Amino acid sequence: MRIFAENELAKLYKPKQNSVKQDNGQVTIIGGSRLFHGALILSLKTAARVVDMVFFASPEPSVGRVAEKLKSQLSSFIWVPWEKVEEYIKKSDAVLVGPGFLRYHQSQNSQCDEACQQTREITEGFLKKFPDKHWAIDAGSLQTMNPDFIPQNAILTPNRKEFERLFGLPMDQKNLLQMAEKHRCIIVGKGVETVVVSPQESVSVRGGNAGLTKGGTGDVLAGLTVALAAKNPPFLAACAASLIVKKAAEELFKKVGFAYNADDLAEKIPEVLGKYWHS
Repeated sequence: MRIFAENELAKLYKPKQNSVKQDNGQVTIIGGSRLFHGALILSLKTAARVVDMVFFASPEPSVGRVAEKLKSQLSSFIWVPWEKVEEYIKKSDAVLVGPGFLRYHQSQNSQCDEACQQTREITEGFLKKFPDKHWAIDAGSLQTMNPDFIPQNAILTPNRKEFERLFGLPMDQKNLLQMAEKHRCIIVGKGVETVVVSPQESVSVRGGNAGLTKGGTGDVLAGLTVALAAKNPPFLAACAASLIVKKAAEELFKKVGFAYNADDLAEKIPEVLGKYWHS
């Protein structure tokens, strides 16, 4: 397995000087719940600094109230009414589903509860209706969906537990490759050493530090991944997003050690990405 090298970031799409609105990507982010509204916001904040426009929607009304407060700090997004989200999926270059959705909670008889069923139905419904979109799938969606609904070339960003729940297998290099081949998708196996696999190739993405174990950093990665997927091949987008997040963590460590959080990481992403856009 080869190492994804820093100089490969030069392959990323760069906005042209004479760009006009919508030239540099539009994405839709779908997720959030009464418990995990912050996850959706972290993905949004990250993606909004990369593409021209972010649309985001949630079945949970309270997320909309949080979004309105966020508008005073970050205006480059559109809060989409739930009943109109399909209109915005159609016009988007890439779509992220899952951050902040309620997870699967096993009961004694291992039945999927009401929250789990809602997340599964929403996720599988969109994936089935829009199979040709560039999809990134994360968090609650990974923990509840049936893997048979994974669209070709979708990017999955599971941690170990999410991979095991989705596929019923431990997350190791062999199983990552087998599942990528079986479902014709890209899988980002998050860890100290992140492994990104597709049916054609696999790479190791190294770097980062223990600050990336903090809550919300995976939502930042998901937001950056969908943003890069809007204008780049999915495998390159997945690898580049993983490396940029690790590089951002390293930059933060130089200043504050491990005393940073997911919001700090989201704020650092543009600075790190900008170095490669201007190189």
